[in-house]
Amino acid sequence: MTLASFDDLLQSARQQPEPQRLLFVFAGAGVSDDATPEQRAAFEAGEGGELTPLMCVDKSPDELASFATLAEEARQAGPEWAIVFVAAMSGRAGRAPTTQEAEPYLRKMVQAIEAGMVGNFAPFDQQGRPVSLG
Repeated sequence: MTLASFDDLLQSARQQPEPQRLLFVFAGAGVSDDATPEQRAAFEAGEGGELTPLMCVDKSPDELASFATLAEEARQAGPEWAIVFVAAMSGRAGRAPTTQEAEPYLRKMVQAIEAGMVGNFAPFDQQGRPVSLG
């Protein structure tokens, strides 16, 4: 499925046959303290750098009106972020996963992002546009 925006993902989650729980990890972008001048210049030009998980949350698709709602909640809740990674959990027998069930998956998402393994997540920028990493 090709996503043109976060709101496309939200609409798709609402249309799934089983209830969904969306998992979000907000990350900051930067360079390490020991980055070379070349690495710093590349980062300033929009390439390279490191992503650091800052905060995470899970929500049902019905808890979100739009990406703007999510972004505003994130701005109020925590540090400035550059990208949000999204994954989904599917429910069973008409029951959505709970926050408690989502917790270990959120921890695994954070660990994967810290390790640079982000291929299983849908990344979006601060405007809700898909981001291509790599």
